[in-house]
Amino acid sequence: MSADSLPTVLALDTATAVCAVALARGERVVELAETVGQRHSERLLPMVDALLREQRVTLADCAAIAFGAGPGSFTGLRVACAVAQGLGWATERPVAPVGNLAAIAWNARAVAPQAERVAVAIDARMNEAYYAVFDVRGAAPVELAAPALVAAADLAAALAPWAPDALAGEGVAVFASQLDALAAPLRLPQLRASAGTIARRAQQSVAEGRSVAPALAAPLYVRDQVALTIGQRAARRAAAG
Repeated sequence: MSADSLPTVLALDTATAVCAVALARGERVVELAETVGQRHSERLLPMVDALLREQRVTLADCAAIAFGAGPGSFTGLRVACAVAQGLGWATERPVAPVGNLAAIAWNARAVAPQAERVAVAIDARMNEAYYAVFDVRGAAPVELAAPALVAAADLAAALAPWAPDALAGEGVAVFASQLDALAAPLRLPQLRASAGTIARRAQQSVAEGRSVAPALAAPLYVRDQVALTIGQRAARRAAAG
């Protein structure tokens, strides 16, 4: 895909404590990011405005609004999705949800071109991990195992059948002891999803007609239950030892 054919995309990511926005125009990507804790709803729109002003671009110049769909912080995912929907409705632009695990796999392609099959894992809290597996040999990562939630103790067993040659994401460090038995020569714990990567990934989705109407955009929560009862929390602590 030539640079001239790449659509202009605004991307939002609030899946973690970092609030980030990015603008992809052609092959150039500009990103703003702040560590905001739980203040995503307060900071996201001002950051969008600052980025667009800095780049002298309007929302009308964007072909689509992308957002990090998750998995990640439930509140953060809702903020990014709602803002992307609102901006899409206001400008009559489609929305491009991009999985955060897929964005990490995309980054793995860049830093480890020798990798063929990448397993991505991030901390889901409560002694659990979100994971997915991707074939990264082509122009874009191809999902082999869809994002799923697993107990930390079972993470290696969940990944072993896929025989990944690389492990990426913060979960590689957080769950290092649980992953010791997994044979994967390349470990990339420093890789994170970013608004810039989400914007780049969304450019391809939009160019291929895989964006959606704002009303159809939705976060990828993976974990169905947001809050646990006191009894469930106690049971999890006991199981975790």
